[in-house]
Order: sequence, then structure tokens, then C-alpha cells
Amino acid sequence: MPCRILVLHGPNLNLLGKREPEVYGTVTLEEINRDLNAEAVQSGAELQILQSNYEGEIVDQIGKANGQFQGILINPAAYTHTSVAIRDALIASNLPAVEVHLSNIAKREDFRQISLTAPACLGQISGFGKESYLLGLQALIRFFQSKAS
Repeated sequence: MPCRILVLHGPNLNLLGKREPEVYGTVTLEEINRDLNAEAVQSGAELQILQSNYEGEIVDQIGKANGQFQGILINPAAYTHTSVAIRDALIASNLPAVEVHLSNIAKREDFRQISLTAPACLGQISGFGKESYLLGLQALIRFFQSKAS
């Protein structure tokens, strides 16, 4: 049975490729999703990918994840720095999660350098553009493989 992973993209990530290319690059969300799916197939994983601009919808999806998925790959985007609700949902899900960011949040504005959600995750990968997502997915899959052996 393949490992099932929920991929959550937070607010404004649907604007990738157009929004602040000097910060986020020119890659689109569709390209990221295509590459994530290709990596998943190669690794024997199965993904469900969702993007939402609404905090409550992200919380709801995390809340329904246990029992359907083995892990979560999440880019909470702006909610990284503000959402106790998403942090609490990640903890309550009791699922391993990896947080990813296209830009290096440690090099951004002061308010973007604090992640409320990262402490609820196995780890965080940021600053590598689209590769942050792929590295995050690989890390999550390897985590499951190490637990299986």
C-alpha cells in the first residue's frame, strides 16, 4: 500500500509565477504540483494536493487527515507567522509533517522570521524555491521508510 501524503499550499500560492518573482521566482503552483506528483510516483507515494486562501479550510483539511494520510507536507505561507489554529491542528492530527517555504524566511522581514507552525512539524525546509517542496517530500518519504525498517 502506498504512503499517502496530504500536500497543503497556503494563501496566495495560487499566484506563484506572477507574484513577486524576485522573492518567489517564476515557477507556478501547477509546475510545483506536477513535479511533486512525479517525485511521489517515483517514490511509491500517493499525494492529495490542495491550495486554500482560507485558514479554516486548511485547519479542516488537517483535522480530517488522520486515518486518510500518513503525513503532511505544508507551506502555510503567510499563516506560518500568524496561525495558532494551524499549529494546533498539526499537533492534534498526530501526523508527521514537514513545513516548506520557497524563500528563506530567516532572511526576510522580522515578522516573517518566526514560524508558529514549524514546532509542530518534523522539520522545515526553506530557501530553495521549488526544490524546498521536493526536498520536503523526500524527507517525509525517507522518514516513513526509516520507520518501516
